[in-house]
Amino acid sequence: MNSKQERFWETKTLEEMSHDEWESLCDGCARCCLQKLEDIDTGVIFYTQIVCELMDEESCRCTQYDKRSELVPTCVTLTPAKARELNWMPDTCAYRLLVEGKPLYDWHPLISGTYETVIYEGISVKDQVISEKEVPEEDWEAYITEKFE
Repeated sequence: MNSKQERFWETKTLEEMSHDEWESLCDGCARCCLQKLEDIDTGVIFYTQIVCELMDEESCRCTQYDKRSELVPTCVTLTPAKARELNWMPDTCAYRLLVEGKPLYDWHPLISGTYETVIYEGISVKDQVISEKEVPEEDWEAYITEKFE
């Protein structure tokens, strides 16, 4: 990056960002697409190694991104307000980092120039997950992991 203006995330609030700027904040790690389990007594959220049925495990992209909330009613369409509220967003997530006043990591595609750095740094769920189509929901607890917290 050669100009401060190109680093829009450092000068704009989440609300001021264009649609394209907002979408470019996503690093493509797909951690938000992991199925999560909540302990009803403590409220603690546990990540599993199970991804949404719409996830293309090879590309770590949603196969039906534009219709995801319609096809999967529990899918969250992230907004600035939701980015401030959701406590389960990964601690590496750009939306969460910006809400918390923190900088993006050097491996983030907006800084590195490539999504490959997300995979190289082990942030991506690529090659580490299984589709929910392959695991009955009653067995999800067996797939709880600390890897993506």
